[in-house]
Amino acid sequence: MEWKGREQSTNVEDRRRSTGKTVGGIGCLGTVIMLLLVWMLGGDPLQVLQQVDLQPQQTQQNRQPSAEEDELAQFVSVVLKDTEDVWSKIFREKYGREYVKPTLVMFTGTTQSGCGYASSQTGPFYCPADSKLYIDLGFYQELKNKFKAPGDFAMAYVIAHEVGHHVQNLLGIQDQVQSQRRRMSETQYNKLSVRVELQADFFAGVWAHYDQKMKNILEPGDIEEALNAANSIGDDRLQKQAQGYVVPDAFTHGTSEQRMRWFKKGFDTGDVSQGNTFAAGDL
Repeated sequence: MEWKGREQSTNVEDRRRSTGKTVGGIGCLGTVIMLLLVWMLGGDPLQVLQQVDLQPQQTQQNRQPSAEEDELAQFVSVVLKDTEDVWSKIFREKYGREYVKPTLVMFTGTTQSGCGYASSQTGPFYCPADSKLYIDLGFYQELKNKFKAPGDFAMAYVIAHEVGHHVQNLLGIQDQVQSQRRRMSETQYNKLSVRVELQADFFAGVWAHYDQKMKNILEPGDIEEALNAANSIGDDRLQKQAQGYVVPDAFTHGTSEQRMRWFKKGFDTGDVSQGNTFAAGDL
């Protein structure tokens, strides 16, 4: 992907220099001993108990990102800027409204999000509660080494997918899905979740379609890198690798074939109206 020297987004919150570390709270045994001492000294144990925090706490440790990581941060900022330009155009032309740009939070280890604590172990995700994307840049190496999906455009696909969830949020799709969750079994909701994720894949493809038309950013092999990433993180492939067998009812993101096909459909058509995965009978 051609990205060096191009404009970066200003909607980036860089928390990488403060890495979160979880430390234990006072603990149950420690609490009991403390309350006994308070009682023996004539104090009110109940009053003390109300002030005790039994939960693990977050501490912050300073770190210095490497030059390689800083370059990756610049790349991510360029990709985010491209998504802003593309979706601003689509929202004006298709929906007659302004696109509200999300914030991308880069962190290391753990951090606080509007949806609770974010961890590098959960991978990149979008939080509709605060309209922010969260990503530990270490995921780039995980994508390359663990998932065997190297290449800068593989990472660009991941970012564009999370931006796709933001688009769903702006269009009210996230709210519609959440309103149905309480009325569904886990299996039914998993099937609905697959449709949500495949639509985000489709939106990622739409972004790539427009970004190429607007800025001519693609290099040979870029789309193949994105498709390889989509293939590598399909539910069927991940389940097969983790446990040796596949449980379709537990799928939440779609199979490798589905994820590749919906991304490719978005890229080939560039037509957001063709991305209604909820109305598609056969995914």
